[in-house]
Order: sequence, then C-alpha cells, then structure tokens
Amino acid sequence: MTGKWITTKGGDKGETSLCDGTRVPKDSLVVELYGTIDECQAHIGMARATCSYPDICEELCRLEQALGPVMGYLARCGSLPSPDISYLEGIIEKVKAITGETFRFVRPGDSVPGASLHVARTVARRAERIAVKLFRNNELDDLSYAYINRLSDSLYALSLWIDHETRSGHESPCK
Repeated sequence: MTGKWITTKGGDKGETSLCDGTRVPKDSLVVELYGTIDECQAHIGMARATCSYPDICEELCRLEQALGPVMGYLARCGSLPSPDISYLEGIIEKVKAITGETFRFVRPGDSVPGASLHVARTVARRAERIAVKLFRNNELDDLSYAYINRLSDSLYALSLWIDHETRSGHESPCK
C-alpha cells in the first residue's frame, strides 16, 4: 500500500504544516506547545487506563477529549472554539468539594493513576513555560494562556481525588 497515511515525508527537512497549510519548523514554539499538550494528554490517558474509579475515569476522559480541540486551536485548525477555562475550574471545585483538601505539597506515588497525573501535571507546567513565550510575543491569546495555566491545576486536583479514593482513610506508607 502506498500513500500518505502516516508517513507524508513532508517533515524530512525539519518542517511541518499547521492545519491552515502554513509550514513551520518542527522546533517552533507553537509546535512545541501543542506537542507538549499531546504528551500531557497521553499521560492523562495512562491515568485513565489504570484508574478503577468510574467517576474519575469519566472526568479524565472528558479532559482528554477537551485537549484535542485545544491542540487543534493552537495548530490553527479552522474556527475551533477557544479553550474552556470554566471547565478546568469546575474540575478543581468539584475535587475540593469531594476531598475537602486545599493546596498542599504531595509526594506522588500513592497510586499508579495518581502518579501518572502528577507526570501529566509536570508536562502541563512545561507547556505553560513554552506558552508564556508565545504569550509575551502576542502569538497566544489571553484565554489560551490562562487555559494552559489552569490545566496543571486541574491535573493536580484530579491526582488528589484519585489518591483520596485510593487511600480510603489510610495514610500513605511514604511520609
């Protein structure tokens, strides 16, 4: 079978196309940003695949689905809606109501899905460090930057929720 299904050969010289046809270097900040969000999404998928709590799995699935259009928005794939910050803030408030927790430093590792979300959180923080460069150069709008900032907060909250359910009143063996 021939064709351009997976291998297009268009990137063999270090460039890629955005959805609008613009050719950019593969190491451009916008490609780095949506690639980092893609990596974050993969870690969220790992958390979902290893999570045994249906309500949390549903939330993780919704978050994964929300990130697809965000990446498309960043890659200029037509008239996609701006990222929905209120959705991420809703996750944070929901988890706060369930766990009763406020911010605290945690040691990842009480559960595999919780640890996966901490990895996703650190990847989201990397995305934010990339995004701030685009934001400062007026190449990323306020709403998109704020969404990327809230992404890591919502992942932190979800990791607290998973670990709260996992512990079920038991202290972590690692203090």
